[in-house]
Amino acid sequence: MTNIPWFVVSGGILVTIVLIGIFVFWKMLRDRRSGFPQKDERTQKITGTAATYAFYIGTYFMLALMGVDLLNQEFAGAPLLETGYALVISVLVQSLEFIGIQTYLNRKGDH
Repeated sequence: MTNIPWFVVSGGILVTIVLIGIFVFWKMLRDRRSGFPQKDERTQKITGTAATYAFYIGTYFMLALMGVDLLNQEFAGAPLLETGYALVISVLVQSLEFIGIQTYLNRKGDH
């Protein structure tokens, strides 16, 4: 990753954010035109449950990451991990697990 210029990585991140924003905006417009309710009780309950699970799993993941880093430093004498990559990975894991849990709960239904 050291051979890739930073402006290329930044541009890729920016393009990804813009594309996700366009997709979300398009989906909101499509749902609004079709008359599909954007938020009802079931969707709010599923989103709340998914957010709670994602929060707890993400928190435990970050605590485990910090514990591994601390143990690595104490017993192996290795320097601390670069927190930039750890934080990016933590945010990515927490976001992906929220999307996964929400999708699972949406498909599962109220059973």
